[in-house]
Amino acid sequence: MLTGIVTFLIIFAVIGSILYGQKLIKTEKTDAVFGNPERAKGGVHWVILGSCFLLFLWLYYSWDIAKAFYPKSANELCQVAKVTESLLSLKYLFPIEERQHKSTAIIQRENVNINDKILAIQNAHKLETHDKERFVRLLNSTQQIIPLLTDEKYLQLETKNIISDLTNRIKRLTENFPKDTYPPALSDEAEKKRIEALQKQRGWGATGMEVPPLPETRVGLKFHTAAEELNKISDEFFSMRNHHPKYLRKVKAIIGEIKRYKSGLDDGQELEMTYIKEIKKLGQRIHYASIFPPSALDALEQSIRDFDKVQKQEQGAIRVRDILFFPGGTIVSSGPTCAEDGPGRWLPKPSDTFRIFGDLLKPSVGFKMIPMLWYEMMGVNKIVDFFLPDWVADILPGRYPVHTSYGKVEPNFKSRVLDIVTGNFEAFKIPVPTGHIWDSFLRVFLGLALGIIFGVPLGIFMGLNRFAKGFFDPLVELYRPVPPLAWAPLIITVFGIDNVGKVFLLFMVSFSIMIISARAGATGTQLSKIHAAHSLGASRWQILREVIFPNSLPEILTGVRVAAGMCWGTLVAAEFLAGTTGIGFVENVARKYMQYEVIWITIFVMGVLGLLFDITIRKIIDRTIPWRGKG
Repeated sequence: MLTGIVTFLIIFAVIGSILYGQKLIKTEKTDAVFGNPERAKGGVHWVILGSCFLLFLWLYYSWDIAKAFYPKSANELCQVAKVTESLLSLKYLFPIEERQHKSTAIIQRENVNINDKILAIQNAHKLETHDKERFVRLLNSTQQIIPLLTDEKYLQLETKNIISDLTNRIKRLTENFPKDTYPPALSDEAEKKRIEALQKQRGWGATGMEVPPLPETRVGLKFHTAAEELNKISDEFFSMRNHHPKYLRKVKAIIGEIKRYKSGLDDGQELEMTYIKEIKKLGQRIHYASIFPPSALDALEQSIRDFDKVQKQEQGAIRVRDILFFPGGTIVSSGPTCAEDGPGRWLPKPSDTFRIFGDLLKPSVGFKMIPMLWYEMMGVNKIVDFFLPDWVADILPGRYPVHTSYGKVEPNFKSRVLDIVTGNFEAFKIPVPTGHIWDSFLRVFLGLALGIIFGVPLGIFMGLNRFAKGFFDPLVELYRPVPPLAWAPLIITVFGIDNVGKVFLLFMVSFSIMIISARAGATGTQLSKIHAAHSLGASRWQILREVIFPNSLPEILTGVRVAAGMCWGTLVAAEFLAGTTGIGFVENVARKYMQYEVIWITIFVMGVLGLLFDITIRKIIDRTIPWRGKG
């Protein structure tokens, strides 16, 4: 229901954005020439259009629209797939799905194999002449049994009756299938059992990508019943063999001669043993193949064609829904079970995804007993302990209290300060974020912040000083081209799998980017502005603060945007390698258990967090350097 409402809202938003955009174009200034940055400002309606378009594609290609508007469609397609699978084995025998009869293809293939084997034996120099003659005679005898299977005069009456009975059963099914009375009503006991089984059956997508296999509609029951009948016909046909007495006597003679020859071989005659086994395999393939006279199965073939035509006609609206609402695939059957085959299999439905994401946010569910994002009440004393170092109390004058002869310890000012910096005091509690998303966010923020704090000053220093550039440039360029993943195993080994190693790895990533950005900004300052500042009597510090740093800010903030994206990619890889919390850890565990919805949730969360980082930095750029692009 909710997915259907969202779909309609998306369609209205797309149409409204397009109409509003067309209206806005007519009222825009005509003097805004191409290349003017003013032309790129605004356009929130186009943002809405792009977002809605992506969401609509997700809904459509994940088959969530089909699930919302036609919740029984997957179950009905499952029953159709059962009929298709049942027919497939029978169609395989005839030039319906194939180019020629299966019997013809087998005969053609085995004749070629026998002739090739005769030629290979005749050209084998290591074989004795009498062995060659015996092998060729066996192969010729094997080849001569094929006409015994294809000659209609040898076809037994019992086999003809079975083929006729199967043909008539398919014809009756073809006649009854379009009728409203098909399938016939079940007995009260059987109907009761069917209803009980349906009540236990879960809905489409209730267990990931599972499709409910038991028929839930009248149309689905019709196809399900037909599939069961076709399976029985197929099993009976393939259990039948066109083996008459003359053929069996010939085969028995060939097998007896092969056994006698094998019994006369010793351990040293490996080549002869290999050839006789291959000859035996050729005969076995012919023996177990479904080979019949060319016209013996014509009536059966026609009955299968007729039923296939009728069942396709009966699909009607099911086929239309399959074409319109199941792009790129359909529901397929494998025995009694059905599954999604197409983008709906690996692209989770938004309704399932957000439902699972909601469960993962809950502390009672979470992922590996940790919520994706929640809060916990933490005392202010713990926060003070985190930010204030213990040595603040150590540097105060005086000594810590010493116990008295009465066994009491009287606190003094120094011990009270120590209690404060170590958080050993009572305080009120405040909500603090926690969970996998928060852990990843905090690691990226700390790594990026440290990279900015240490990288920007060093980059500006390298851009202004010959010594700094010459001394630090080789060190930075030595590690900068190395992919962050190459450092990850070493850093995790040194610092462990805790947060310190991951934050240090992110610091290395952002540090080099910020150095390059700050250096490029410092060296790109216009010399005329520096000369103007000198002529006005500015000091070095004033020139650095008022001229060089403001001119470097565009490059620095662009570097921050690049570094934020690199940090997210590196963090997920680091949490893949080692970690017990974080988005990368969640994705790695979900990958092992093939939890596609959870994998897509982690991808979506990473994208949203990266987008929020980027939007925040863009807002900072707009507010702090409004002169960008106007100098």
